[in-house]
Amino acid sequence: MSRPVLVAYASKHGSTAEVAEVVAATLCELGLEVDVRPAADVEDLSLYGGVVLGGALYMGRLHADARRFLRRNGETLATLPVAVFGMGPRTLEEKDVASSRAQLEKSLAKRPEVTPFTVTVFGGVVDPAELDFPFNRAPASDARDWDAIHAWAGEVAAQFGGVDKAAPYAVTAGVASVS
Repeated sequence: MSRPVLVAYASKHGSTAEVAEVVAATLCELGLEVDVRPAADVEDLSLYGGVVLGGALYMGRLHADARRFLRRNGETLATLPVAVFGMGPRTLEEKDVASSRAQLEKSLAKRPEVTPFTVTVFGGVVDPAELDFPFNRAPASDARDWDAIHAWAGEVAAQFGGVDKAAPYAVTAGVASVS
């Protein structure tokens, strides 16, 4: 791919941003140039050859910044390869993942012009100290499966044409690049 890939994310407490950074680093490791940005900060997609959008799932919906990103850029996204991940379930139990997947698919269905080549859900993080009552009474958890995240990012890289598994990478100031 001659143009960089955008990894845009919508994160309330930071765990989705952390996953976006790991996805970006993996794409770089596999030979792609990557730009990592909060979805709310992205105004123009003309520089990019593809997009990975990550968003937290809250209260049955994709994070508002991710929904606005899809709405604002739907026409352009219809012309680009797009991959989407959602962050949500507190556990990786099948019913929890299925529920989060349904939430993500419902949000994506509102933008039928955007047809991601892959959509996945990763486990989320609950840090009671970050939450308001009554949610701050929930037990702490981190259901992110880093091996699954790396594997998915590898599959995404293959779709974007990344193949150089030996390329070193760096992520600085929100921009990941092959060095």
